[in-house]
Amino acid sequence: MILPIHAVLEEMKVAVAANPAVVLAAPPGAGKTTVVPLALLNAEWLDGRKILLLEPRRLAARAAAERMAQTLGEKAGDTVGYRTRLQSRVGPRTRIEVITEGVFTRMILDDPGLEGVGAVLFDEFHERSLDADLGLALARDSQSVLRDDLKLVVMSATLDIAGVSRLLDGAPVIEAQGRAFPVETIYLGRNPVERIEDATARACLTALGDQSGSVLAFLPGQGEIHRTAQRIGERLRDPSVDVVALYGALDKETQDRAIEPSPSGRRKIVLATSVAETSLTIQGVRVVVDCGLSRVPRFEPSSGLTRLATVRVSRSSAEQRRGRAGRTEPGVCYRLWDEESTRGLIPHQRPEILEADLTGLALDLARWGARTTEGLALLDAPPAGALAEARTVLTRLGALDAQGGLTAHGRRLTRTPLAPRLAHLVAVAADRGDAALGARIAAVLSEPGLGGNDVDLRDRLRGFERDRSARAQDARKLVERWAKAAGGRGGGGDIAPGDLLAEAFPERVARARGKPGEVLLASGRGAFLDAAEGLAREAWLAVGDLGGGEARDRIRLAAPLDPSSLDARLTTEDRLVREPSGRMVMRRIRRVGAIVFDEKITGAPDRAAITQALRDEVEANGLAGLKWGERSSGFRARLAFLHSLDRDWPEVSDATLLTAREDWLWSLLEGVQDLSQIRDEALAQGLEMLVPWDRRRAMDELAPQRLTTPLGSAGIDYGAEGGPRVDIRVQELFGVTTHPAVGGGRVPLTLALLSPARRPIQMTKDLPGFWRGSWKDVRSEMRGRYPRHPWPENPAEAPPTNRVKPRGT
Repeated sequence: MILPIHAVLEEMKVAVAANPAVVLAAPPGAGKTTVVPLALLNAEWLDGRKILLLEPRRLAARAAAERMAQTLGEKAGDTVGYRTRLQSRVGPRTRIEVITEGVFTRMILDDPGLEGVGAVLFDEFHERSLDADLGLALARDSQSVLRDDLKLVVMSATLDIAGVSRLLDGAPVIEAQGRAFPVETIYLGRNPVERIEDATARACLTALGDQSGSVLAFLPGQGEIHRTAQRIGERLRDPSVDVVALYGALDKETQDRAIEPSPSGRRKIVLATSVAETSLTIQGVRVVVDCGLSRVPRFEPSSGLTRLATVRVSRSSAEQRRGRAGRTEPGVCYRLWDEESTRGLIPHQRPEILEADLTGLALDLARWGARTTEGLALLDAPPAGALAEARTVLTRLGALDAQGGLTAHGRRLTRTPLAPRLAHLVAVAADRGDAALGARIAAVLSEPGLGGNDVDLRDRLRGFERDRSARAQDARKLVERWAKAAGGRGGGGDIAPGDLLAEAFPERVARARGKPGEVLLASGRGAFLDAAEGLAREAWLAVGDLGGGEARDRIRLAAPLDPSSLDARLTTEDRLVREPSGRMVMRRIRRVGAIVFDEKITGAPDRAAITQALRDEVEANGLAGLKWGERSSGFRARLAFLHSLDRDWPEVSDATLLTAREDWLWSLLEGVQDLSQIRDEALAQGLEMLVPWDRRRAMDELAPQRLTTPLGSAGIDYGAEGGPRVDIRVQELFGVTTHPAVGGGRVPLTLALLSPARRPIQMTKDLPGFWRGSWKDVRSEMRGRYPRHPWPENPAEAPPTNRVKPRGT
């Protein structure tokens, strides 16, 4: 069969022979996955060595290997084989190995020189998995230092091809056209309150009635697939239609039913996750139903949790899904959204390196000898915060030393092909005499659905043991390898599964609180499980898997935990606590993370402890606990006014006062048991310590506390809006012809002139102007309202007074 990739095959072979790296841009359906490796197999430069073809998923790896083997008239394991975590079909004659990206990372870390390998082909690189990014970076590093004869080919469909070329020092780009038949797009829209399973089932049945051929429907996850299959099964009346699921956790036979063509006279509805977007061609499909959603991992460094978030697909994913309908003939794509919404889709999903838990990456970098990612060929650098948190976790597990180097325990973890936390779990189990138990727990945690879906880890382990499916048999072989790599096969230990979970995920130790099923995690977050679950009656749990929520999480997998096993994890702190009576006591608190294990009163604190506790409160909460009174607030406002005129005067903002706390506040803490007990006078005296003795007289001159008036004085409010202000009855200022000022005459006071009843009359910063101007109108109004008070025509020449006129005048 002639495929689009054949048009550029010779050009590509020449480019690969002449260059250390080549970028092949080819859309889905061009044939790159199965044609390119076979085309390079007999190249002179390969000199009999192997070709490694990397695929992002196990299903795609197996399907690609079997397809190439079929092309050669052989079985997988002969010239072409495949290797995934669960399965391996590789023989002594194998020249092309199709492997998953994670397997390649492990391979190159074990053998940086890639002995016996002539070329590494990165298929579907546009998916930007973390393993693919790291694998390419390590392969490029190996190529530049150890293997200048190693060939790298990056094959991608919808990526920034120019960016990949630049990353590989200007690698030549070969572009192939796709083979795509026309696809009609029908936008069905969707009621936002309708469940996605109902909408997808209805669209599948509509497509089945209106179109010929089989249907491929994209859904975000296994749960939605099974619920959609149920909905379709309840309404489907055509016995010639098969409904099959397709996702990574299924056994080989079920996956093959979905991929292979239907028998003559039959059709099928394939309900798939994004696993079917690329690499696979599902025979007989000419109709696609796209719900527009996908499920992607999102790691939160703050909680240490990776959550599966359901998000809208990217524009490139939507186009790839649509293209599945036109692989073998003209097709139709039903989209469960409005046409206008397509423009709002993001161009591509964010690369996994920007979203994932980076503990595995950090451990791999340490094993490679790289303390940073500088110098590695990565399209995107990992977020600094997430990478720092990953190294913190590895240090806590004992895998890295304080300098970030790999410890002996870290090297031990790298021998087990698992995420670092799970490798640590298996290693701890081996040390306690039962490596097999640890490996079985790791298998259940890392293989979705293995052993069933029970929340109780003990039930899940029993389900795994009873399972006789091919997938479970492969997993048991894997368990044996992990147990052996960790240092034992084991069965002689007496370890509770919950203890091992707590070793891997100490922040997920949980204690019951509130209603049955409600727990507090050591991380400080809340979590829950159904009250009907047996585990809901346990006081302590070790949690292995959580489902995301904004405020709390659903527990998906857990085991009971004996609190006595937590002794080594407990931290002890002596805390000063104020009782309701106001008395300060010392409490000794033992905790695991945010969970208080127990606490008890150990006695009354001494003076030094109280003072230190008050200092700690200031350090934690700032000045919020102080009670500023009239005197201290007034002094602070005067200093703030002077600082606004001259920066040589102390600044008295909260931040600055907190910085200078030792100079003015610490001495005030002696003799009190609470910040609120510091008297107003003491606070003012503390602030006075910030002003040198030789400047205090100048402060009184430049910012006096009171304004001297003909009849006495009036307080000045330096904190008033609009500048320093005096509230005063207007009669007290009769005879004053010069407007008062502060700040050495630079700042006129705001005079709030009041009536005899102390009601506002006028605000002015020009008293003589007020006498000459608006006084006439004020006098006219006030004479009628307050006839017993003097209202002279010329107040500038009248005597000041605070009395009423004598009767009869």
